[in-house]
Amino acid sequence: LLQSNGVAAVPALVLSGVLPAVGVVSGIIRHRQAAAVGVLVLAGIIVGAILGLVSRNPKLVLDEGSVSTGVFGLICLGSLATDKPMMYRFALEFIGPDTERGREFAGLRQYRQFRRAFVVITVVWGTAYLIEAAARVLIVQETSAGTALAVSKVLPYAVAGVLILWTVGYGRYQGRKGERMAAAYAAAAE
Repeated sequence: LLQSNGVAAVPALVLSGVLPAVGVVSGIIRHRQAAAVGVLVLAGIIVGAILGLVSRNPKLVLDEGSVSTGVFGLICLGSLATDKPMMYRFALEFIGPDTERGREFAGLRQYRQFRRAFVVITVVWGTAYLIEAAARVLIVQETSAGTALAVSKVLPYAVAGVLILWTVGYGRYQGRKGERMAAAYAAAAE
């Protein structure tokens, strides 16, 4: 829309990032807390805007989404060095650590299979986001700015949707497996 009204590609792309940036900043102000994902998105927008304005290359502005996506993938994989992988932390935060269900969920960490499941989930998410970041950079660099913009707006939702569906399916599979193991232990104890 901006380009069709005479605004050059780089300023138009930078301006298109203003509303998402304002949204992230207002969320931080409203909740008086910086969510990690929001900070990553904001960092990506700022890095893309600076690179684009300095280089006057619209493709560098479009690569901004790859920054936060790639960093998130690296954080996921890096969290495997801790005792609580990133996706476990997200799941607990989503459930609510101070709720009865959250405490029950946290109690499941005593089981090796439960901990292993979250290692697998975190590896899959981290790897998928690194692949998405690389794919977005490749698409931005090898296609037109219009195509890259369209893909960069759709691809994150597609990847997140696939990952969520896979995680739900894998979680259900692991839950059934855990129930079978608990039943077998109970039968053996009797």
